[in-house]
Amino acid sequence: MPPVPPAPAPVAPGWRVDEATRIAAMQAYDLESLRDSASLKQITDFAAALCGTPIALVSLVEETQQTFLSRTGLEVSETPREMSFCQHAMLEERIMVIPDATQDPRFIDNALVTGDLHLRFYAGAPLVSDDGIPLGSLCVIDTVARQGLSKLQIQGLTTLADNVMARLRDSRDAAAWRATERATRRQLTDSEDRFRTLADTMPQMVWSTLPDGYHDYYNARWYEFTGTPPGSTDGEGWNDVFHPEDQTRAWDVWRHSLETGEPYQIEYRLRHFDGTYRWVLGRALPIRDGEGRITRWFGTCTDIHEQKLALHEREVISQELSHRIKNIFSVISGLISFAARSQPAFAPIAADLRQRITALGRAHDFVRPHSPQSRPSVQQDSLHGLLAELFEPYQRGDQPPITVTGDEIAIDDRSATPLALLFHELATNATKYGALSTESGTIGITVTRSADHATLCWTERGGPAVTAPDGPNGFGSQLIELSAVRQLGGTVTRDWQVEGLVMTITVPLAAFRRN
Repeated sequence: MPPVPPAPAPVAPGWRVDEATRIAAMQAYDLESLRDSASLKQITDFAAALCGTPIALVSLVEETQQTFLSRTGLEVSETPREMSFCQHAMLEERIMVIPDATQDPRFIDNALVTGDLHLRFYAGAPLVSDDGIPLGSLCVIDTVARQGLSKLQIQGLTTLADNVMARLRDSRDAAAWRATERATRRQLTDSEDRFRTLADTMPQMVWSTLPDGYHDYYNARWYEFTGTPPGSTDGEGWNDVFHPEDQTRAWDVWRHSLETGEPYQIEYRLRHFDGTYRWVLGRALPIRDGEGRITRWFGTCTDIHEQKLALHEREVISQELSHRIKNIFSVISGLISFAARSQPAFAPIAADLRQRITALGRAHDFVRPHSPQSRPSVQQDSLHGLLAELFEPYQRGDQPPITVTGDEIAIDDRSATPLALLFHELATNATKYGALSTESGTIGITVTRSADHATLCWTERGGPAVTAPDGPNGFGSQLIELSAVRQLGGTVTRDWQVEGLVMTITVPLAAFRRN
């Protein structure tokens, strides 16, 4: 088959690329990883055999020289750029063929032509990036003039050039991936360094674990506090510095958080470097990935020993003050009794006053701070518990006349006093004039809680028929108004039914408890 003469080479897109942009694009390729690579050597060997030439090269045209990433039949690995045939071939759209370099004005004085190489025939397939930037060529060279390449040789050389570009792209992508990985590692290292610096400046002990709870990091404060050697508390070694009485409890709470992903919080005693145990507050939160899986736990230990001691001292003082207040109630009640004995006319009033003082004493005793020995069995912050305490003197037999049902409301000492006066007054009036004045009378108290209010409904049944009193309110009614309206900020309505009094008291929830 006669050789196919070279077709006129149209202008390639690379002609419009400035040299600075081209050189910058070449730097994105990891050329060193491809230099003398086996895969490129196979291509140049096959190109030389296909075209019947002694020399085949993969040439990349750099700023001052052309570098041969792979070469067959040539010893040198680079030549100056001014000698380069490939710098012309890379700008063509198709293979550039030079049948006889001695006849081409561009190369007639080229050192590769006039020198020892005796280059005569050249055919170069351009190596152009996906975005049109010329990089070099895959070329075949002969030392004798030739008419050109066959159609099969042209197709083969073009295909081989495409394979070279595929390997160049792979090297570029791999280089970009490695650069990204290095940048990511640097960022991660910088982030870890910043975290460690920040963690080491914190007054708290900071630690982290793997998703399974394996402890793999503690900040400097941890080792300063515990006095343990670095690394000695990794894994499960941390439990050894816990107080023996707290180890099982701490493990149970930590295991629960690991199993459920719930935040970890517990107070325990931690061994200080001086051998004493100090109270600390342990907290930890899970870090989750985009799919919600826990990837790590971060936690802190805060020294709260001084706060614990101060709290204990405050509780002791509070209990002592409350005990003294309780004694004051007893003294006042005794003084009232003494006055009643010396002034018989004062006796009826004294009896009512003593009962009110007793009710206040019960309310105070219910909400005051207690020691473990004096703490009552009922919940100390519940409305039901307070009412049970107040009505205990009125209950009799297996079927108590006063029942409390409905929603539970949390209370504190602020609301306990007006509630005690209010319900003591109602119970006293019921004993004198209402349901509790008969053996069969009953009182039902229903508590209903809404979004921001609580409704307390007092219903008397089984007592004597009642009617609305005439004239101004007496002291008892005024005391009820004072307690419910002025002190608790509520409202009071009375329904004097024939079957018994029904009183509805509505109180804002905020009035029951400070928080």
